[in-house]
Amino acid sequence: MHIMKPPRIPPMAVDIIQTALSAIDGAVFTDLATCPYCGGMVSGYDNKTRQFAVVEEQEMRRTIQIRVKRFRCRECNKLCYADQPFYPDTRIGSPVVDLSVTLTANMPATRAARVLSSVGICVDRTSCLLFARRFRQDIRTAEVFGMRIPFSILTLSNLAARNFESGPLPGSDILTACGFPSAFHAAPDVSLDKRNNRDEHNEREER
Repeated sequence: MHIMKPPRIPPMAVDIIQTALSAIDGAVFTDLATCPYCGGMVSGYDNKTRQFAVVEEQEMRRTIQIRVKRFRCRECNKLCYADQPFYPDTRIGSPVVDLSVTLTANMPATRAARVLSSVGICVDRTSCLLFARRFRQDIRTAEVFGMRIPFSILTLSNLAARNFESGPLPGSDILTACGFPSAFHAAPDVSLDKRNNRDEHNEREER
């Protein structure tokens, strides 16, 4: 039986990725200018905990979570979330998606998933394939210690290194580093009605 060896990842690259994700754990996102559905004024409603990523540390899995404020639109009465670092219709933080897409652009999805596992991020092969197909826009990357890493992760890691206060980075800094992915428009084949029905279904699941 052939046993596949784990990918060899530069230790410094692993540190950069883990530092970036650790700096997000517990971050709070509270800002929303207007309703994303109709452009109306919004009022604070409640706060929700969202899963950002699942990481593995010393063979133990841990969930990185963030807190996101929800609002009620005064015009259309829909619930909507504060700006947050997620691409549309995803449940994994945008920096993790960026890294998945970057890896899958240069290797098969199976190997990309193994590389993610080697740096302590739990994303399966199917998710890597899905992200690669859905998010084909150019993701800015740089080669660091022989590995291509998205700018979103590099920026987050640099911010974390300069953060003299203990605890997560401010939500506004995280959004800037991630390029405000929550403000991206939905895919062309997703109609407004479908989006509304999906969001209402997700809200019922979260209650």
